[in-house]
Amino acid sequence: MSLRLLLGPMRVPFLILAPACAAVGIATAFWQTRSLNGWHVLLVLLGALFAHISTNAFNEYFDFRSGLDARTRPTPFSGGSGTLPANPSLERYALWLSIITLLLTAGIGIYFIWQAGWGLLPLGLLGLLLVVSYTVWWTYDPIRCLIAPGLGFGILMVMGSHFALSGHYSLIAFAASLVPTFLVSNLLLLNQFPDVEADQSIGRRHFPITIGRQASSRLYGLLLILAYATITISTLTGLFPWTSLLALLTAIPAWRRAMRNPSPSFCRLWDSMSSSPSARRSCWRWAFSWPPSWGFTDHPRTAARRPAMHAGAGAPAPPGLSRPSPPRPSAGAA
Repeated sequence: MSLRLLLGPMRVPFLILAPACAAVGIATAFWQTRSLNGWHVLLVLLGALFAHISTNAFNEYFDFRSGLDARTRPTPFSGGSGTLPANPSLERYALWLSIITLLLTAGIGIYFIWQAGWGLLPLGLLGLLLVVSYTVWWTYDPIRCLIAPGLGFGILMVMGSHFALSGHYSLIAFAASLVPTFLVSNLLLLNQFPDVEADQSIGRRHFPITIGRQASSRLYGLLLILAYATITISTLTGLFPWTSLLALLTAIPAWRRAMRNPSPSFCRLWDSMSSSPSARRSCWRWAFSWPPSWGFTDHPRTAARRPAMHAGAGAPAPPGLSRPSPPRPSAGAA
């Protein structure tokens, strides 16, 4: 069995998220205590990593068992790793991987309860419950489905890391945790756009299903505003250092990409992501063009650029885009 197959249920390319979020709690702990135990910092990062691996492996296992994987058209950022549908014999491996990494997470949590205090226990129990139940319970209600990712990677992970290293909770850590809370919930909200039909077929209910993609894109914009507002208000009130305002440099491109109404071509963009490698490259060139044009309402500069952007690109333009008179080349099989 190859290493690639063993790593598949972990979704390794996305595991950077956990240590990135835990690093926020590590930073707030250092900001308040001015000293950290290096061994404890390493354990915090490992605990966050194991929790993320367990969540991913549970998700892979339950999605395969429910038949969702067979209905999903994967994109580079959603639809699972595809490991279990291609290798059904790894089903039990994915389950054991999720259980073992969950126990490792719990073990690290017990160590920090012994070291830092019982105040970490309620937060740790909620985190473990979230890891196990995310796929089978949280995703079947739109509000729970929106809250869960941000709760796990934001409030729980950041404040848990802070408490483990400092021995107490603080308003600074809570304010800092709100930023990844909003951003990670936004990340998972965006990843639900291409999975609407597949998720709906097994009874899941998230906002792109219940209120539609256009309204969900406005919700995405609201959460983005809340993330940047948290940084601004926390800095102005003295909770964050003034250097935190450097994060606002990302606000302008983020705002321009988020705050326009999506056209139907945005929704059809996701479908073309899985059609062929050349179609995926074309879609990503389109998605990250400037001025931003990924499915948002056209403005004159974007409309004028679109035909030129795709002419001679060697791949079909994403569905819904206009194209000049030459016939569209056919995309190869994925």
